[in-house]
Amino acid sequence: MKNANFLIFGAGAIGTYVGGSLAIAGNRVVFVEQRGTVDELRAHGLRIDLNRGPNSVYTIPGSSLTFADSIEEALASGPFELAIYALKSFDTKAVLEQMKPCFDKFPPVLCLSNGVENEASIATILGTGNIIAGVVTTAIGRHTAGDIVIERMRGMGLEDRHPLSLFAVEALNAAGLNAHLFKRAEAMKWSKMVSNLPANATSAILNMTAAEVFANPHIFHLEMGMLRESLNVMRANHIRVVDLPRVPVRALAIGSRLPEFISRPLMMKAVGGGRGGKMPSFHIDLYSGRGRSEVEWLNGAVVRFGEKAGVPTPINKVLTDTLQALTKGELPLETFDRQPEKLHALFS
Repeated sequence: MKNANFLIFGAGAIGTYVGGSLAIAGNRVVFVEQRGTVDELRAHGLRIDLNRGPNSVYTIPGSSLTFADSIEEALASGPFELAIYALKSFDTKAVLEQMKPCFDKFPPVLCLSNGVENEASIATILGTGNIIAGVVTTAIGRHTAGDIVIERMRGMGLEDRHPLSLFAVEALNAAGLNAHLFKRAEAMKWSKMVSNLPANATSAILNMTAAEVFANPHIFHLEMGMLRESLNVMRANHIRVVDLPRVPVRALAIGSRLPEFISRPLMMKAVGGGRGGKMPSFHIDLYSGRGRSEVEWLNGAVVRFGEKAGVPTPINKVLTDTLQALTKGELPLETFDRQPEKLHALFS
């Protein structure tokens, strides 16, 4: 297909992977990032390790890409067929303020952020007709700015209701990203969020790996309760669980309702084995010291939607509040550090 022009919000793990892959495929790519990161990317470029052997590492010189530290500067490099939003959910509010003065210059935006509320937030500025919901299921590790490794290749999902959805999928697949179309954006986004929840908040709060979390019977019981709450909220809002590219989310949902002597080894293999010793995203955010966590947009979203639908979500509520308190420094990090019995006592 004909090469196109893409505007990428963020050069973190997802932005580097998607934007870098599009650039390798011959597309023109412009990244928007913070000033310090822009300077680093201009100097060192991008490095993408597909983890398939010595011939699967791609280096893109900074001189062959365009990096901007403001939306206005980036848009001046247009026009663009599509913008790709690859930032964390806690960045969205600030970015929306930057979008407001130049909303009429924006191309449609493909939103790849975790959570189920970013699309609606962006639509308040750009309009619902300019947003495409998307997810990334490929596991990506980030060494430094612009330097990533693909830990497990899975794929991407995009809603198929937008006129540019097919164009986007074809461009992403031409770049080797295994993108698929989904009929229902809500089902796709919620299923991705549910797949992110197991052993995420608990792992961060306890400073324990997923395997260690699932090995503790009390915390595993909380995990399954948290997952069932989330699925109950989906059901109350008439949102189906769907499988995502190489992620069997429906099996995860079924497993949450099986007896624990059956579900625990399955979950340990599916989640704990899949991550190995790597800590989940909430843990990485907590220990980065930046004082921000996406738990408010994942477990917290379950709580908000549950309240509207009249579905109790006490486990998600406690996990959200506890991790937020740790993130903001209201509780010392050592409060629950490797003390599962202390976390379990909050629910007694």
